[in-house]
Amino acid sequence: MARKCDICGKGKMFGNKVTFSNKKNNRDWSPNIRKVRAVVNGTTKRIKVCTRCLRSGYVERAL
Repeated sequence: MARKCDICGKGKMFGNKVTFSNKKNNRDWSPNIRKVRAVVNGTTKRIKVCTRCLRSGYVERAL
């Protein structure tokens, strides 16, 4: 299941876990995605939104 933000498109990032001895292991970072009811084009829809977009006010929450 792809976990991407429907507003900004933020998705999973990949990189290395670096230990104290400087060993590098592959790891990933997932965005903090929430399913919210939001007003989209005048109708209420359930969309997946990252918390950065929620805090920034890019989403109008449905009541």
